[in-house]
Amino acid sequence: MNPKDMQDQMIQKYQRDEQMMILVFAQWCVNHDLDPEEIYIKAYPHQEKNTALKNAIDLTVPKEEAGEISFDTLIGVLSLFGNDDLAIAVTEEMEKPEKNKGKR
Repeated sequence: MNPKDMQDQMIQKYQRDEQMMILVFAQWCVNHDLDPEEIYIKAYPHQEKNTALKNAIDLTVPKEEAGEISFDTLIGVLSLFGNDDLAIAVTEEMEKPEKNKGKR
């Protein structure tokens, strides 16, 4: 495999992994009755609409059908991709009294 093909494969893998991270975030929000777009805007107020987030939201399932995603798992996944601002926004949301009912 030539270096260009290898680089292209690495980029594609990163993009797939990033899409999975966004889906994990969106599904976690749905599971906790939170709006993923609202939290994303809090984290990144100057960014335009995020098409990848919109696509991920479309792929989420009702929380009754979803598997559990722990708070620690979400924060770990966000950290892997350097989404520290989003991790902070999620943490702040979970620290609100009405949301902090053992859902971590």
